[in-house]
Amino acid sequence: MVINGLDILLQNPEVLRHRRVGLIANQTSVSMQLEYSWMLLKRAGVELTRIFSPEHGLFAIEQDQIAVGHQPDIGCEIVSLYGDSEHSLAPARELLDGLDLVLFDIQDVGSRYYTYVNTLALFMKAAEGLDIEIMVLDRPNPLGGSLIEGPQLDPAFHSFVGVMPLPVRHGLTAGEIAHFYRNYKKLDLNLNVIPMQGWSRQMLFPETCLPWVPPSPNMPSFEAAEVYPGMCLFEGLNVSEGRGTTTPFLLSGATFVDPEALAERLASMPLEGVVFRPTWFRPTFHKYAGEAIGGLYLHVTDHARFRPFATGVAMTCALYELYPEQLAFLDGVYEFRDDIPAFDLLAGSSTIRSMILDNRDTTAIIASWEKDEAEFAAIKPNFHLYNN
Repeated sequence: MVINGLDILLQNPEVLRHRRVGLIANQTSVSMQLEYSWMLLKRAGVELTRIFSPEHGLFAIEQDQIAVGHQPDIGCEIVSLYGDSEHSLAPARELLDGLDLVLFDIQDVGSRYYTYVNTLALFMKAAEGLDIEIMVLDRPNPLGGSLIEGPQLDPAFHSFVGVMPLPVRHGLTAGEIAHFYRNYKKLDLNLNVIPMQGWSRQMLFPETCLPWVPPSPNMPSFEAAEVYPGMCLFEGLNVSEGRGTTTPFLLSGATFVDPEALAERLASMPLEGVVFRPTWFRPTFHKYAGEAIGGLYLHVTDHARFRPFATGVAMTCALYELYPEQLAFLDGVYEFRDDIPAFDLLAGSSTIRSMILDNRDTTAIIASWEKDEAEFAAIKPNFHLYNN
């Protein structure tokens, strides 16, 4: 069984006493007994000065890209690191005053888009040069720590869904990403990681025997997290990514989609480990709210062979082939940027979208990020904290 960094730290809480502690946390910040970290720290006599919450809020009640306002009263000051401006994503200097240790204890889902480790990175940058220790209480990467997939981020496409030049599926834990980011930015920072016990790089989340606590409103299960590296791309399309249903990211569709035709086209593409089930559904909110729409449900049949990012790109290719007049790449504000299409911010550059619009062969598009994967695979072990 895997033991998280939080539970390991609490075996010796004396190291936290007589220190002024901040905590970056949300509802995933739980022990093996499902007790919240802030409660356990207070019980252990720790002086918890301030809690910082990421996107969605401390209990993940807000939807994506919604500024977090109201926070519950839990007997400690709570500061949101996701407001209505890009400036809100990092703590103001005065919020760091009086702290000499900040703990990060949040469950990540293993994709570059997912913003919690980006919150960690921006917090590290804000704390640079200060006499503050950043301590990451490490947790598993639900997708394992071996496989990587997708292009690295072009720095020109930097946003809150792309803070570091990582592949989409990076195969690192939050603690390992913290080391990567400190090295990438050459930060003058006191960083410490409390590693897990019992985790190996081949482990998917169900193998950890840990409970799944939904880290955000639309991440209800490991199954959703597994397809997320590809299906999050649909946030940049006029296609529902399943928000407003009980199985977001596993479901997708639009009013113009013929489920059978789309499933048939995808069956001919070079994808393994996944079956596309034609279906209809009615989202209760978000895109096509209240409308019955056609789409697909993804069933992963082989975890080792399934490539989520390639699947999401192939699905976009198929949609454009079948519905070139109806499919649209969305413009407008996305994660505080309005000058680059959301699809490109997620993909990390405009290359994939351009290839799709040029009707390039899907196999060639999927091959286009192989060099990025090889380059990252060569440096990735430098940041490993765990063996295979």
